[in-house]
Amino acid sequence: MKTTRADLWLTASAPAIWGSTYIVTTELLPGFPPMTVALLRALPAGLLLLLIVRRLPSGIWWLRSLVLSALNISIFLSLLFVAAYRLPGGVAATVSAIQPLLVALLAPALLGGPLRPASLVAALTGLGGVALLVLTPDATLDGLGIAAGLAGAASMALGNVLARRWQSSVPMLTMTAWQLSLGGLMLIPLVLAFDPASPAPTALNGLGLAWLSLIGAALTYALWFRGIGRLSPVLVSSLLFLSPLTAVLLGWLFLGQALTPPQIAGVIVVAGSLWLSTRQPR
Repeated sequence: MKTTRADLWLTASAPAIWGSTYIVTTELLPGFPPMTVALLRALPAGLLLLLIVRRLPSGIWWLRSLVLSALNISIFLSLLFVAAYRLPGGVAATVSAIQPLLVALLAPALLGGPLRPASLVAALTGLGGVALLVLTPDATLDGLGIAAGLAGAASMALGNVLARRWQSSVPMLTMTAWQLSLGGLMLIPLVLAFDPASPAPTALNGLGLAWLSLIGAALTYALWFRGIGRLSPVLVSSLLFLSPLTAVLLGWLFLGQALTPPQIAGVIVVAGSLWLSTRQPR
């Protein structure tokens, strides 16, 4: 399939929008348990997309839908929030940023093709840039939190590569709808087991949840998995570096958070990593 610049920009818009999750959550959803927010983000978005596609999985796609839903939604989000609880935000973001490197290693094994050194260099460069963006000198480490962050990144990395491997069997929008729906359903037992009761929702809470679900899940996951079907998984995963970059820039623009010289250097390094990733064969 021929790759166009529009495919690249549409796919890149997904992680850029995901970068708004931090500011939306902290400013519009204070006091909401994080696993509950993950559930309210995934399940309504999946059900909305199901109303659009109106298609059931068939045959082997029941199993594949369950596998992808677990890897890309329920397992990933659960471990992501474990890491977020136990690690400072900068450490959690840096640990999660290992995903493009994992995809660069997994893709040749599962999809065929050579292991490209330039892809590894781009992934390592982007990881270093994210570290400059978000790590602080007083950041503390927690073994369980780091393990959860690495496992979450590995879960979504494997899920993204498998989504590309299986993408020819079913339309991407249908795949996205079922991943969000089934992944959201899998989160319900975790919410019941671990999350306290949520506060009474306000209009601002509703606005925040609408953004996270309609824009931050239904739209972005549809664009993300569309990109996985059209672009190299290594290139798609490298675009995830846009998420912490957007989060830092939004904090600077709207919350008055200062940009330090290391963070400015991190912006430049991440931009260089993205440029290098787009130079690789698609």
